[in-house]
Amino acid sequence: MADKDFPGWHGTTIIGVRKGDQVVVAGDGQVSMGQTVMKGTARKVRRLSPGGYDVVAGFAGSTADAFALLERLEAKLEATPGQLQRASVELAKDWRTDKYLQKLEAMLIVTDGKELYVITGAGDVLEPEHDIAAIGSGGNYALAAARALIDTDLDAEGIARKAMGIAADICVYTNGNLTVETIGG
Repeated sequence: MADKDFPGWHGTTIIGVRKGDQVVVAGDGQVSMGQTVMKGTARKVRRLSPGGYDVVAGFAGSTADAFALLERLEAKLEATPGQLQRASVELAKDWRTDKYLQKLEAMLIVTDGKELYVITGAGDVLEPEHDIAAIGSGGNYALAAARALIDTDLDAEGIARKAMGIAADICVYTNGNLTVETIGG
């Protein structure tokens, strides 16, 4: 089978929500290959602690590519301890200009509890509006749900969990097996 015919392993739907002094990154557990669910309990949200500073990262897209990016992000964070924005920009620059990295098909949501970013292979480091970021196949569903819930009495974790539940009900590439990491609050 040629590379172009292989659909690859894909992890989907990650959301980041900041409310008050709490930031939550949640991801579903589904990994798909084409239209087949290969695993329903994957962990696509990770806590990194380079240099003693906590950072939470979630990924959507090709799992192997995402792990390569997480390793690079961790190296950037070790080189610039406590400077998530700088490390994110350096990763995005490398991702955009390095011939190997340009082929990676994944996106990241990262936070240190103060800053919340989406990092893409197009060289973007985006700070989301309304303190909510979502990526992956069910990302738009989760984003819409979280935006509707942001002004309720729910905390960031409650919003993320409910939004991911709504996305799982709508998107066939998203399930309800969540990994949730919280910073602050």
